[in-house]
Amino acid sequence: MLPDELEIRKIALRNAYLHEGRADLGSVINKIMGEYPEARTKGREVSALVSSVVKEINSRDKQKVMDEAVSLIPELAVKEKHVQEHRLPDLEDVNGEVRMRLAPSPSGPLHVGHSRMAILNDEYVKRYGGKLFLRIEDTNPSNIDLDSYHLIPEDLEWLDVKVHEIVIQSKRMDLYYKEARRLIEMGKMYICECSQADFKNYKLNSMACPHRERAPETNMEAFEKMISGAFRKGDVSAVVKTDLNHPNPSIRDWIAFRVKEETHPLTGRTYFAYPMMNFSVAVDDHYLELTHVIRGKDHLNNTEKQSYIFTYMKWIKPHYYHYGLVHIPGALLKTSLIKKGIRDGTYSGWSDIRLQTLLAMKKRGYRPDTFRKYWVNSGMREIDSEFSWEIFNSINKEFVDQHAKRLWFVPDPVRLRIVGGWDMNSKAPFHPGNPDEGERVYHLGAEPEIYIPGKDWLTIADKEKFRLKDLCNVIRKDNGIIYADNSHEDLKKIRILQWSPADSQDFSVERPDGTVDNGKIEPLFSKVKGVSQFERYGYVNLDLERKKGYFLHK
Repeated sequence: MLPDELEIRKIALRNAYLHEGRADLGSVINKIMGEYPEARTKGREVSALVSSVVKEINSRDKQKVMDEAVSLIPELAVKEKHVQEHRLPDLEDVNGEVRMRLAPSPSGPLHVGHSRMAILNDEYVKRYGGKLFLRIEDTNPSNIDLDSYHLIPEDLEWLDVKVHEIVIQSKRMDLYYKEARRLIEMGKMYICECSQADFKNYKLNSMACPHRERAPETNMEAFEKMISGAFRKGDVSAVVKTDLNHPNPSIRDWIAFRVKEETHPLTGRTYFAYPMMNFSVAVDDHYLELTHVIRGKDHLNNTEKQSYIFTYMKWIKPHYYHYGLVHIPGALLKTSLIKKGIRDGTYSGWSDIRLQTLLAMKKRGYRPDTFRKYWVNSGMREIDSEFSWEIFNSINKEFVDQHAKRLWFVPDPVRLRIVGGWDMNSKAPFHPGNPDEGERVYHLGAEPEIYIPGKDWLTIADKEKFRLKDLCNVIRKDNGIIYADNSHEDLKKIRILQWSPADSQDFSVERPDGTVDNGKIEPLFSKVKGVSQFERYGYVNLDLERKKGYFLHK
């Protein structure tokens, strides 16, 4: 089915509304081609009609365009205005579908930093339609965690990132060898037998290594020996020719293949010469027909290195976008340090809540929606920035609070009797904003015993009056408490303390700083699943079987 003129106009007006009264022709065409696949068969005809509609809209007064948009699409006034505030910029030169990729190393599962790369790519593929590849870059056998091959896809699934195809580089070695041979035949790659120190010195001084101008036949013979295992680690390397006078020494002749002697977890000792990242990435980006690549600006030099391969091979380069680096305070993200900590018992595993892996953050109760909203709001800015846990937790609170039932938890409990309290009862909602969730009702009887937090008890002065939340007002007398009244008139003047009934159960809360709060939790906690708000304490993800929880945030 092809869109009629009214539908085209609505799409163009929606786009104009998001851009303050001016529609972007390319974005409108891409949107229509994405929503109406049949339109691609009549691309010229449809594009001409769209161009006519957009031209007419853009010739009018901006405010009148905005008014017409709301008139034809009333929900714009409610929904789209908010989207406009944090909309990712359009990709350039999009012709139909986009093809993009995620390219993690399998050194461990994904962490909070990886989620940015995953979500931004996913957002664009969902916007334009197309294909998102997960490319596992495992050509460094010494830095592979075997579980990562299944943990990474599971992390992405949890983030609601739609992967259309998984590509594993160690299964594409013959392709890399084929393209290396082509470069050698072209005289654009050579086999260097210099020591690492000598080769580095040549580069720094813009000098050619002694092997640079050997005949392609000689280089090809050496390359075949290299991939057959005739050389030891460090004996030789395959080098791509670039500009020896390039102002950046790292971009001068760069190493494309090295000999590795480690056993690869998937391929064993089948291969001996492994491609370096810049070579395999360039080859794969071409063969996967990528249209756009998003990555951090720490890859700017890599982008320039890889461009030599595209130029030599006469391949079409993808459009590259480099966003600024983000410092994540308090986060341990280096997988080698985490693995060492797991081995020596410092951490219980990848899901240890002291870490910032997605496994750990899921365990604490973070919602995948939070990651998406945070990174989309952050956009694709090129400047470096600092990750804000305050903003991140605030976004997460928006998502979890609407479903988080309330519970009473008393850390480091002190058991006390309420002297003078008769026929006492307590009633509190499971969720104050949702009456349908029901109530927690406790019949305590006469002079009941209760628990209050030990930390609070230490700060209460003798004869001080305070309130037990959802129960009554009491007064401290020596080392006990006596019933005062149930008036709410003095609540602005007196402190309010959390408490829990005498039949509360033992419960512990693990915190991300490594400490544990042991205490008592109200008996009806068994009716609650997932994230709960422990009143006057914080949000906690419950593990009912173990009678423990994981602290999320305030």
